[in-house]
Amino acid sequence: MSISTVNPTTGETVQEFEPHGADEVERRIAETHAAAQALRGTTYAERAQWMHTAAALLEADVDNGARVLTLEMGKPLAQARAEVLKCVKAMRFYADNAEHFLADEPLADPSVVGASSAHTRYQPLGVVLAVMPWNYPFWQVIRFAAPALMAGNAGLLKHASNVPQSAMYLDDLFDKAGFPTGSFRALLIGSREVEPVIVDDRIKAVTLTGSEPAGRAVAATAGREIKKVVLELGGSDPFIVMPSADLEAAAATAVNARTLNNGQSCIAAKRFIVHADVYDAFARIFVEKMASLKLGDPFDESVQIGPLATSNGRDEIAELVDDAVARGARVLTGGRAPERPGWFYEPTVIDQLPDEARLVREEAFGPVASLYRVADREEAVRIANQTTFGLSSAVWTADAAEQDWFIDALEAGAVFVNGMTVSYPELPFGGIKDSGFGRELAAVGIREFTNLKTVWKA
Repeated sequence: MSISTVNPTTGETVQEFEPHGADEVERRIAETHAAAQALRGTTYAERAQWMHTAAALLEADVDNGARVLTLEMGKPLAQARAEVLKCVKAMRFYADNAEHFLADEPLADPSVVGASSAHTRYQPLGVVLAVMPWNYPFWQVIRFAAPALMAGNAGLLKHASNVPQSAMYLDDLFDKAGFPTGSFRALLIGSREVEPVIVDDRIKAVTLTGSEPAGRAVAATAGREIKKVVLELGGSDPFIVMPSADLEAAAATAVNARTLNNGQSCIAAKRFIVHADVYDAFARIFVEKMASLKLGDPFDESVQIGPLATSNGRDEIAELVDDAVARGARVLTGGRAPERPGWFYEPTVIDQLPDEARLVREEAFGPVASLYRVADREEAVRIANQTTFGLSSAVWTADAAEQDWFIDALEAGAVFVNGMTVSYPELPFGGIKDSGFGRELAAVGIREFTNLKTVWKA
């Protein structure tokens, strides 16, 4: 099992890391467990001060942090900076709001339950294990760590094996900020070593962002151990365009929604479902914009599309496109891996997809967009809902009644109207169906890993 930084722009191994052995894993779990006990006795004010310090440290180091992200998984440098600053925002959000989100909630009339007073209280669980992916190496971790630490929990991270520098950067951050030593620790282990960690009695809950198979495996183990779990898994999000939409704005947003992070995002729009009345006009604008994107070295500030993060990821996206074409689909732009070092794939638009094409059913984790022509809103929703995923969705229409109809009809954890899906600290984030369960961010995100205790007084 290799834990290493491999530059996806060149395919060259930059640095290899020795996996943590059993003794080091035990030491780190014990250290995090001890930190959880210490955190339980701290105040919101103390934790907020440490969290603000961590945010300031990260903000001051934004350029270095961004370079780590771009080196390890290939996102364009400007997007890497934006990811780091988004983490800073979330850390400050929870530092400022945790005490309010977790405040005691009194029952307005305790006499109805025969009490002089009654209220609920949120309390930390202890050590929360996070199993995280490589596509947003800082953000995926911080959106778990910031609320978990502010709630008084400690965090243990099993990061993806191709972003070890990102994992160890975060391992160090919270210690530097003043949190009790070991409040947040990374484990450099492979996926096969995750189950024994979940089973450990000192681990009280698990959160995973990643693939559907990984989610099923973690959920099965956590369920057997009767431990709370939150899952954010794959998505094949629809982006619906109706006749009343602003086509220029919709197409420009669609390009960003499909290609942000080199197309490697669970919440990226992947299936573009367009009403027949505007299909040709939208497709023309969309294809032109996709074809104009500059592909190349993500450290070049002018580049908009970098490499895919892994060679397997590049091969998988190529196989999906090749399968669709072999079954009769039409490539409108792109459709190939350029002859150059690294794991690049051209921004691609494909339409006339037959139902049997894998691309219809599977998540395309790369800059490949599928176009669908539909006759009416009912057909649009049928296609939108036909996958097993239900993470997010977007619909473009100027008709207020039609907006409400789509909001009710789409099977997803979120609907964005006349925009693209974005995760915000202020809004709950998560999906349904095979996209997982539970929610991150906002007030509900910090409450997921707490004990909601009922207090009744005679």
